Amino acid sequence: MFMPAPAPRTRTGHALEVRSLTVSYRSAPVLWEVDAHFPAGRLCAIVGPNGAGKSTLLKAALGLVPADAGRVLIDDVEGPGALEHVAYVPQRESVDWDFPITVGEVVAMGRYRATGWFRRVGRADRAIAAQCLERVGMAAYGKRQIGQLSGGQRQRVFLARALAQQAPVLVMDEPFAGIDARTQSDLLELLAGIRDEGGSVIVVHHDMAQVRASFDWTLLLNVRALGCGPTAEVLTASAVRSAYGVPDEAVAWAG
Repeated sequence: MFMPAPAPRTRTGHALEVRSLTVSYRSAPVLWEVDAHFPAGRLCAIVGPNGAGKSTLLKAALGLVPADAGRVLIDDVEGPGALEHVAYVPQRESVDWDFPITVGEVVAMGRYRATGWFRRVGRADRAIAAQCLERVGMAAYGKRQIGQLSGGQRQRVFLARALAQQAPVLVMDEPFAGIDARTQSDLLELLAGIRDEGGSVIVVHHDMAQVRASFDWTLLLNVRALGCGPTAEVLTASAVRSAYGVPDEAVAWAG
């Protein structure tokens, strides 16, 4: 089952909120005065064309890249303490898969926030890590070197590490990229289960048809926020045409 942070408070607000968020690289705007919010307890997506700023939005919200302006609240908390409320799964390309570390050790790293970086992970924390590995179907791979896994297996392991943090908000950057359809389906089921058990999930995604079918809430982004709200209301044909510059027949599913 989903394991929220110890002694969770009742949340009626937003898992993530950005206000007038502006980010630029070499003076070129990547995000421009973006206002968006993602309700707590929902399965949410961020979609948009390549270069729209989707990954940058997550990284700026987590303080991984500097913002020129704007405010960020995570689980209705602003400032450095907000990061205690979120677990982050980066794109797989950002991970050194040759590093000599086992699957079990990777997942146990999710407990460092609770134990401290310079303390050994204790029995209780190892038990939490083992439960998270079992949750994602990777319990049998605990002693395997992380680089020996397939793309889908690696994604499951990093989800388990995030779950081990016991944070109320989970954010994932392109978790469905480069994995087979069966693994995508399994991962989507896991994320929906986290949502159903009270967790908040925010995913950068590229498949709008899957987003429309399975996600509750969507931000349509192309440097600026083009729409943010219930998925069916945001991913209309006209909005998608505006964001992607594609012909009508390419977005016939949007209705």
